[in-house]
Amino acid sequence: MRVNQAHWRRNIYLFLTSQFLTGITSMIVQYAIIWYLTKETGSATILSIATILGMLPMALLSPFVGPLVDRWNKKALLIVPDVVAAIFAIILSVSGGVFHVFPIWLIFVSLLMRSIAQTFQMPTIQSVMPTMVPDKELTKLNGQLGMVQSANMIIAPALGAFLFAIIPLQYLILLDVLGAILGISILIWVQIPNNEKIDAALHMLHNTKLGVQQLMHNKGLWYITITGAVFTLLYMPAASMYPLMTMKYFQGTVGQAGFIEALYSGGMLVGGAIIGIWGKWSDRMKPVIIAFFLVGIPTGLSGLLPGNQTGFMWFAILNVVEGIATPFFNTLLMAMIQQSYPPQQLGRVLGVLNSLMSLTGPIGLIFAGPLADALGVEMLFVIAGIGTVVCGIFALMIPIMREYDLKLQARLAKED
Repeated sequence: MRVNQAHWRRNIYLFLTSQFLTGITSMIVQYAIIWYLTKETGSATILSIATILGMLPMALLSPFVGPLVDRWNKKALLIVPDVVAAIFAIILSVSGGVFHVFPIWLIFVSLLMRSIAQTFQMPTIQSVMPTMVPDKELTKLNGQLGMVQSANMIIAPALGAFLFAIIPLQYLILLDVLGAILGISILIWVQIPNNEKIDAALHMLHNTKLGVQQLMHNKGLWYITITGAVFTLLYMPAASMYPLMTMKYFQGTVGQAGFIEALYSGGMLVGGAIIGIWGKWSDRMKPVIIAFFLVGIPTGLSGLLPGNQTGFMWFAILNVVEGIATPFFNTLLMAMIQQSYPPQQLGRVLGVLNSLMSLTGPIGLIFAGPLADALGVEMLFVIAGIGTVVCGIFALMIPIMREYDLKLQARLAKED
């Protein structure tokens, strides 16, 4: 089932607006919590645990969530996670207001529950996009969705750092509630198609196994997925240490940490804009492979910079380059996946793919804290940079990966 094609543009922009409002407020709160943990503990291990809790549900639950996404009401799957996040924001706020303290364990529980909620939300957004826009507009609209997410990531860290400095955390957390109310109020008016009713009984493990088989049968996409999983394993430890890299290695402030996050996300917005405007490439794997090198080289160089404000200036410039390159991997790969499977199969395939991509992140993060404490946080960036470049070389050398989109486009043209 697809949305009314006569009004698809108005419908999708209402959808993107709702995602922007819920996303921006949620991310401001998320960053405020990270600033709090960094400032109060200064521990790489604490930051690693917080990031693991944010990723683990996606890794473990995604294969089982996928079949449910194919069957359940899509709008409810988008609304309920926002409500859950708002409820836990209220609990955390009340704890801070009444007891004048934010227990680390309660922060961890809150991060875990928010992540569980997002585990349902992310594959839902990914699976509804192909049913809300015409096929020829899918890559461009994915780019624009990436722009919305990048805009959130530009505004959130800088605004979060500013608000963290002037507003008590127990009140700042309530922004999540406001965002949920505004986003849900708009989303109610959005037409989101559901799949045709599936009468067969839901066999969770069977559907998950089917998703694995469908992904493995598509050899090119399977190799791309495994390469992405290795990239996540090597890159996530460094990504989780950005606040410490700025505040501890470069001897910066919370404001500078927010500035770096905003610069990186600003680069992502530029990259998303390039895809959104000029995104009709005949071979999307070329920019994907180039992106590996444009992320890996600046990341590795970041770990070799001197630990002073001059080094911080170059760190900021390198992060803009990384940011521009990042959406080319995420957005173009998602468009290729969405065009590789029919809508009624997309949820279970995305569930398996998201799980494989996410599972390696927490594995890497288990070692991130101890490694950063032992070797220095900057060495994680050197390791991440080298690993990312190796992933790019692998993708370039394997024909079934390098030529995946050319073969996909040829198949789609034949089907039309």
